[in-house]
Amino acid sequence: MPTGVALRDAREQLFDAAERVLLREGPSALTSRAVTTEAGCAKGVLHRHFADFDAFLADLVRDRIARLDDQAAALRDSAGTGTVADNLTDVLTALFGSVAVAIVGLVTSRDELRARLRRTTPTGIPLLTEAAAAIASYLTAERERGRVAADADVDTLAPMLIGAVHMLFADRKGTPPESGAVRKVVDAVITGIGR
Repeated sequence: MPTGVALRDAREQLFDAAERVLLREGPSALTSRAVTTEAGCAKGVLHRHFADFDAFLADLVRDRIARLDDQAAALRDSAGTGTVADNLTDVLTALFGSVAVAIVGLVTSRDELRARLRRTTPTGIPLLTEAAAAIASYLTAERERGRVAADADVDTLAPMLIGAVHMLFADRKGTPPESGAVRKVVDAVITGIGR
């Protein structure tokens, strides 16, 4: 492996490489060597930017959580437009069509990573907890606009949506579900909350 090659935004290149390995081969294949090989850099590059591999993984997960902020804002901004079911279907399909399912597998398979992430996400599964909060916020905005019933328990509905749709996408090697399958789950979960 060549050394001395300057990397532009090494952290992001390493994160992207880790994501590719994770998606292609799963959590068990994610090692510092696999990441640096995928990124095309020397192993020392990773250790220059991170205290250890679990610190790297924790920052990777936090980075992917931070990316949810834009999706959450867009979802909140969509309140009052389209249909509630369509908006939820779109955001859940995008969430689980990304690296989220693989990240969940990574977090659940590494005790030290989970321990580090507990500092910022004390309950639930990191990434899914933040996604549920984004959905609850969106449903609250829709409730304020009168498109969701005033008595709808959005703090229960949001994790129900996350859990049910996650089950559709959980087979990392299989074909991802069609949008219609996601919509069917969304419809089942939110039945009765609309106005």
